[in-house]
Amino acid sequence: MQRIVRALGCCALVSSLAACVVAQPQGAAPGPGPDPHQVAMQRFEQVDGRINNMSRHIDARVNQGYYPPPEGGALHRRLDVIRHQAREMAEHRGGGLSGDEQRTLNEELDSTAIAINR
Repeated sequence: MQRIVRALGCCALVSSLAACVVAQPQGAAPGPGPDPHQVAMQRFEQVDGRINNMSRHIDARVNQGYYPPPEGGALHRRLDVIRHQAREMAEHRGGGLSGDEQRTLNEELDSTAIAINR
């Protein structure tokens, strides 16, 4: 008798646990992913924000005397070229950037950051 009670208890436990697990039907589409346009816009905002931060960093370095204003101006022009490239790329994508475009711009910004921090 005690074995039957235990077996019934185990069955009840297993069936309640099984009810908690919801299996996705075969061939069902996964849930909606992020909006590709939103992701592209976020990429552009990331690059633009990075350019803005680097521009402020240049100003601070010039004000602290790390390099003369003409050199700071040259670095600002370099950032302006990258910003222009980003905006041109974004115009072709409705205001956003692809992953490859973001990667290319970030590589250019990386080399500019090295020039700023030397």
